[in-house]
Amino acid sequence: MLYSVCKFFVLALLLALAGCSSFPPANPNNLCDIFDDKPSWYKDSKKAEKRWGSSVPVMMSIMYQESQFKHNARPARTKILWVIPGPRPSDAYGYPQAKDDVWDEYQDQSGNGWSRRDNFGDAIDFIGWYNKQSQKRSRIGLNDSYNLYLAYHEGHGGYNRATYRKKNWLMNTARKVEDRSQQYENQLRSCEERFKGSWWWPF
Repeated sequence: MLYSVCKFFVLALLLALAGCSSFPPANPNNLCDIFDDKPSWYKDSKKAEKRWGSSVPVMMSIMYQESQFKHNARPARTKILWVIPGPRPSDAYGYPQAKDDVWDEYQDQSGNGWSRRDNFGDAIDFIGWYNKQSQKRSRIGLNDSYNLYLAYHEGHGGYNRATYRKKNWLMNTARKVEDRSQQYENQLRSCEERFKGSWWWPF
């Protein structure tokens, strides 16, 4: 009886923690606050940085722009006759707003076949992987957040054809990603020591 009660309590606690972890960070404008709020995100981000070479601030600034750290983000639906909800413009989903075909490619190439777009660890690894592909396919520096975002949005073929040059709004957005990346880098420099080697476990 006692074993069953304890097992139920542990399961309920894990579910509660999982539910809480899906909420966006309270202050997405400060990387120190983000990692204070979600310590596991720091570990996941550093793991992706080590694996793919793109810095934590660069990857996190791209994720912020794509989903504002909402685990189940999707593109807004189109409107039929300005009122009736229509289809979504793409099948992008999750923290990285990755489309189905690109996510499938990531799963095949990264060895992370069980990954999910609504899981932060998988999503930040995907962004690191994609930036690595941008380096290989488009010769973009791994920490060139401006051009990395353009390639992330347009795809490598579109970026190589410079399709973004006809989209002033997109180049402006890429500048915002670049500015946020620098902001995140400065913030992380001031607080990273307190995250190094930290570990947290509820039992």
